[in-house]
Amino acid sequence: MTEFPASAPSPAQQKPRRRTPPPQVVAARERLTSQTGTKPAFDRELLLAYAKNQNAIALVIPLLAILIAGVTSVWAPWQEVALWLTGVLIGNGILTILCRRYEQLNTRPTLNVRLWERRFYAAEFLNGVLWATLAFITVAPGDTSPVIFMFAVMIVILAMRTLTASNMPEAALAGTIPVTLAMIIRLAMVADVLHLILAGIAAGAQIFFMILSRQFHQTVLIMFGLRAEKDSLIAELEQAKAVSDEARRRAEEANLAKSRFLATMSHELRTPLNAILGFSEVLKDELLGKHQIAAYKEYSFDIHKSGQHLLNLINEILDLSRIEAGRFELKEEAVSLAATAEDCRHLLKLRANERGMTIRENFEPDLPKIWADERSVRQIILNLLGNAIKFTPHGGEITVTVGWTAGGGQYLSIRDTGPGIPQEEIPTVLSSFGRGSLAHKNADEGTGLGLPIVVKLMELHGGTFDIRTKLREGTEVIVIFPRARVMKALPPVPQESRPRRAGRAA
Repeated sequence: MTEFPASAPSPAQQKPRRRTPPPQVVAARERLTSQTGTKPAFDRELLLAYAKNQNAIALVIPLLAILIAGVTSVWAPWQEVALWLTGVLIGNGILTILCRRYEQLNTRPTLNVRLWERRFYAAEFLNGVLWATLAFITVAPGDTSPVIFMFAVMIVILAMRTLTASNMPEAALAGTIPVTLAMIIRLAMVADVLHLILAGIAAGAQIFFMILSRQFHQTVLIMFGLRAEKDSLIAELEQAKAVSDEARRRAEEANLAKSRFLATMSHELRTPLNAILGFSEVLKDELLGKHQIAAYKEYSFDIHKSGQHLLNLINEILDLSRIEAGRFELKEEAVSLAATAEDCRHLLKLRANERGMTIRENFEPDLPKIWADERSVRQIILNLLGNAIKFTPHGGEITVTVGWTAGGGQYLSIRDTGPGIPQEEIPTVLSSFGRGSLAHKNADEGTGLGLPIVVKLMELHGGTFDIRTKLREGTEVIVIFPRARVMKALPPVPQESRPRRAGRAA
């Protein structure tokens, strides 16, 4: 006998997973379960629209019947006319009561739609038979005028029943077929060419109104479908908005938690780092005396260098976090782009000399100052120049250019003779913590935050960032400050000549 583990259910206990059927199967299943071949929800709506149409003309039909009865009584016995009018009013009353009752019960989920359809078909057929009896009211022998009048009345009734019952073509057919047949028989009884032609017209009118009723029905179905799609879209939009609001709330909470974490870690990490950097610098420079073991000086140098690297990493992470959170405030002032680039070149000149590199300058003369955050501009230049020094091979050349743009702004260009960046890696190096293949091979690789910070800072200044590179030829990075940030020199204020006071010496 086969045994099953205690944790696994037996085959009898296992229930097959029910797969969600595709939308086409669901739609086909709904059409099959519907009585009219449409969606089940539309069956109720079609009946409700039919009931509302009938209730809307509940008073019009009796008034029209009374008017027709009054005209007919001129040449027909009033007893027959009264009997016909009573039957029409009773039939119309039955249909009106059914329609109003359905409007009251429509919201019930247990409503038998098929039963109400049969009731409406029967009521329509009854009204059609009652109206058709008008064609057989007694008229004077040989007088054809009443027959022509009856023909006109029947055409009006056909049009009216077709329009009011267009939501249910079967009901319209049940209410108009008796009228048409009665009219054709009555016209054929006269047995002359004119009335036979009118009988053919009556048959053609019936066919035309049947086609018209079908077209109205299709139009109503399309309208219901569009309305259902609109309601579905509105529901989906509301659900998506709720999900979006919840996601935004969580993102705000996560951003707040991140900001608090970074603020806390900034203090907790910088305090011991300052001590590490200070004491390691004392040990590295042997301020308190020579080391008895020479390796200690090398170790202290490594400790100091690692501490500086960690401090720079913390500062870059905090700067990028503040920028992304929209909390980085620009302290704008008049800044000379060329002078700031010259200062940054002096700061990094020693590092470039250690690598045997040459930094060349190409500054256009008499450049006006720009309105920018001096610290941010300095950080942009240091990051770009530091990257160029880092990835340019020994003996390479770096060119720093500052000048005018064609649109009246100012640009800074840093071009190196390094190995370049593959085009497919440019999105990577511009993303946070992203490093290209060359950075992984370089022993002095950075944190991958330099270029993203540059891009964000330029966006805050309304400027643009561009990178141009060719493999084995070099890379050029260009940042452009817009024309709106270039400060123009104001014209001198004209001084008015004052008349010399009388009595003063010349």
